[in-house]
Amino acid sequence: MPDNLRSQAVTQGHARSPNRAMLRAVGFSDPDFVKPIVGVANGFSTITPCNMGLDILAKRAENGVREAGGMPQIFGTITISDGISMGTEGMKYSLVSREVIADSIETVCNGQSLDGVLAIGGCDKNMPGAMLAIARMNIPAIFVYGGTIKPGHLDGKDLTVVSAFEAVGEYSAGKIDEEQLLQVERHACPGAGSCGGMYTANTMSSAFEAMGMSLMYSSTMAAEDAEKADSTQKSAHVLVEAIRKQILPSQILTRKAFENAIAVIMAVGGSTNSVLHLLAIARAMGVPLTLDDFETIRGRVPVLCDLKPSGRYVATDLHKAGGIPQVMKMLLVHDLLHGDALTITGQTVAELLVDIPAEPPTGQDVIRPWDNPMYRQGHLAILKGNLASEGAVAKISGVKTPVIEGPARVFDSEEECLKAILDGKISAGDVVVVRYEGPKGGPGMREMLAPTSAIIGAGLGDKVGLITDGRFSGGTYGLVVGHVAPEAAVGGAIALVEEGDMITIDARDRKLQLNISDEELARRHANWQPRAPRYTKGVLAKYAKLVSSSSLGAVTDLDL
Repeated sequence: MPDNLRSQAVTQGHARSPNRAMLRAVGFSDPDFVKPIVGVANGFSTITPCNMGLDILAKRAENGVREAGGMPQIFGTITISDGISMGTEGMKYSLVSREVIADSIETVCNGQSLDGVLAIGGCDKNMPGAMLAIARMNIPAIFVYGGTIKPGHLDGKDLTVVSAFEAVGEYSAGKIDEEQLLQVERHACPGAGSCGGMYTANTMSSAFEAMGMSLMYSSTMAAEDAEKADSTQKSAHVLVEAIRKQILPSQILTRKAFENAIAVIMAVGGSTNSVLHLLAIARAMGVPLTLDDFETIRGRVPVLCDLKPSGRYVATDLHKAGGIPQVMKMLLVHDLLHGDALTITGQTVAELLVDIPAEPPTGQDVIRPWDNPMYRQGHLAILKGNLASEGAVAKISGVKTPVIEGPARVFDSEEECLKAILDGKISAGDVVVVRYEGPKGGPGMREMLAPTSAIIGAGLGDKVGLITDGRFSGGTYGLVVGHVAPEAAVGGAIALVEEGDMITIDARDRKLQLNISDEELARRHANWQPRAPRYTKGVLAKYAKLVSSSSLGAVTDLDL
């Protein structure tokens, strides 16, 4: 089998002389036309610190591909900064960007007949976007994470961008003054890299390492450290070898790989967004995966790592303590990981972990010993009930009160909700409802980091519940329930809640209930009318037309 299995379509034969002429202009010479052509999907931009260092990594990937005997071709793809767009209309484009990234990588790789792709990304949607494309195309591929940001420091405390969001709530509640707020702002983000806690970017990078689509240890490296660039170059070598051996994503992204990823996400206390993204990637790969699978794995996997947002440490601390391989080895030893799952290296998970100790190193408490976990069960609970017949996702790490029953405070947009919180109009015992922010209704399923951080900053984190058909940032914690499905825009029960209705959020029994009679619920549903679309042209209008329920991953090609 030739190494240039796909690209020979544009490099071989007399009829392809014009094609080769174009390739000569970008640096090909006669011997290069039999080499595998490897795409380097570069998410570089100065829009966000998450991606500002990716161009350096792309150059190292390019060098690595050449050293390994391939021909690299770098192309760009987009990113949206969740942190910068958070709380604004622009955040509606965040989840949409996952599909744009996937479409763009698929378009280039298939349009140019590339033999494989090395995708480099930083911000939250770069990773699932790239993996969606990789699953659709099923060509040899590897993902390189741009790396995590180092923590900021102020008054002896580590800071992340979430510290700034929470400081806004503290300022509004009169707990800090304007100068303190400014100092947090100035120190929270010291340089390049993705948000530093176990938020969505670090969660997804950890998941992809667990799935075997990234190199071991690569998911927790700091963006600015030399080892990140070295790992990128090594990734290029591994990919070219995978092209020669035709190790395909379909051999790696199996049911076992997804179960491994979910187990690791539970063990590290990862983001709720991982549920949405893994459902979408599994669907693209043709692997059966449902919300119930997350609940099953949650029941048997403990939270082993003390990481922000609800914990104390950041991803660079996890890296120093042994990183994702240490967590994986602990899960493997206790029969909670599939050791026979294949990785992009050609080795199995168990083979890669053979030299890792069964227990974490002493002298650190980032990764807890097996007999002393943070929590005995995972932190991402799937709730169902008459408010979420298809399901909803609750992040229950750090929650002191797992059950809240209180009156609904209903808001039809994030902005309305945030204003009420900052104006002191939300009280202990309230259940805040933010609706018409789902995949179709937003459209785009905005994250609610600003409202949840304001609640935490106001000292109401253990006293207020919040439910939404939108999403939560990986930086969110507290008794919050997102991804409520069906969403309000399609007539889900969340659209029928009225101010003052009693709502029960029960994380122990995994229930989300609107406490009215079935007859009253049916009456309200009969009187409900869908709202006119918020957008009638452009990418958001197209997205709203195509997107599926969040319970299916909010994919855009479900019924095509």
